[in-house]
Amino acid sequence: MKILLVNDYGTLTGGAEVGVRTLRDGLRWQGHDARLFSSCAQAGGNGNIADYQCFGTISRYRTLLQTVNPWAFQKLRQVLADFRPDVVHVKMFLTQLSPLILPLLKNVPSLYHVVWYRPICPLGTKVLPDGAPCTVPAGMACYQNGCLPLRDWLPLMFQMKLFRLWSSAFSLIVANSQAVRNALLAEGIGPVEVIWNGVPIRPPRPPVSGPPTVAFAGRLVPEKGVDVLLRAFARVKTQVPEASLVIAGDGPERDRLQKLIADLELSSSVTMLGYLNQIELERRFGAAWVQAVPSRWAEPFGMVASEAMMRGTAVVASNSGGLAEIVQDRQTGLLVPPGDVDTLAEALLEILQDRELAEQMGKAGRKVALECFNEETYIDKFVELYQTLDYGGVRTPAVQQETAVGK
Repeated sequence: MKILLVNDYGTLTGGAEVGVRTLRDGLRWQGHDARLFSSCAQAGGNGNIADYQCFGTISRYRTLLQTVNPWAFQKLRQVLADFRPDVVHVKMFLTQLSPLILPLLKNVPSLYHVVWYRPICPLGTKVLPDGAPCTVPAGMACYQNGCLPLRDWLPLMFQMKLFRLWSSAFSLIVANSQAVRNALLAEGIGPVEVIWNGVPIRPPRPPVSGPPTVAFAGRLVPEKGVDVLLRAFARVKTQVPEASLVIAGDGPERDRLQKLIADLELSSSVTMLGYLNQIELERRFGAAWVQAVPSRWAEPFGMVASEAMMRGTAVVASNSGGLAEIVQDRQTGLLVPPGDVDTLAEALLEILQDRELAEQMGKAGRKVALECFNEETYIDKFVELYQTLDYGGVRTPAVQQETAVGK
């Protein structure tokens, strides 16, 4: 099959971009002609891996571009005419590639792979500035609650109207978790299939040994809850003095978190590793007894949790979003309320004080990851959908007049 993957960025800056590369490479390995279309915007990363590029920017003009990007329209029209794909798989497209691309897809079997809340939230997080979950539809509330300044609110509301107007171009919508599916259905976007993200099958880590170690991987931003983890870890240290914490990742919160580490007198026990590639991360995290995922927001999926489980590491995670689907409480790890320092500390202590429990949960997690979250199954499920669409699968409207209900 000829498959065109469409994503805002072609740089390997986050889970969505890494996932697109994984999917493209896996499809090619199976013998399909899979190609990637993206903007040329360089949001970090190590170069652009896209096969086709259009204009993009991370400057202050990005808000206008993600609302109306004529370069994306023109380039994609050319690519569709030249490549003539059997199926178009759109992943992230509302932060560079604007809704202008949607009319081009009306006559091509297309699916929209939703991996965050961007179709229903201009920030993509459904989180208010104070960290509380947002429970109202996008609209005037986005300005009144301080989520968007007026200069951004006006174009982004127009963008969302265009998306609603033209989203029937998609033959199918796929979410990466039941949490995202439910959020879309609640705002009238559906029907929605669910395909969990896949991770590469890797060898299991060695048996836990050495000092009890907690690991964290992710961007250093408020919604990831690293400050909550540090405060919880400070309480862990009072009962397990030899415990250590390693933090992999970078972001705008780095300086503030380093100050918090000093204020909590944790400098000798916490190591900030910065950004690590996947190979190095797996090497450094192999000795961890538990991986913490203390997100404040409802993670759409939570790739770091499934990666930890594939490694054979117990997971302590927030009981929200996709994380609540990945981690089986008291079997593959422990689930805790988001932002709850005390409960997070108790959960970490339970595992760090019981080597046998850490091993037991890690082994159970690896078994679940191999069965449910492996990369090959993920790719195979998309190929099945591509074939259904290519063979004339029934087209259904992506946005309905009434809110859809769950299956």
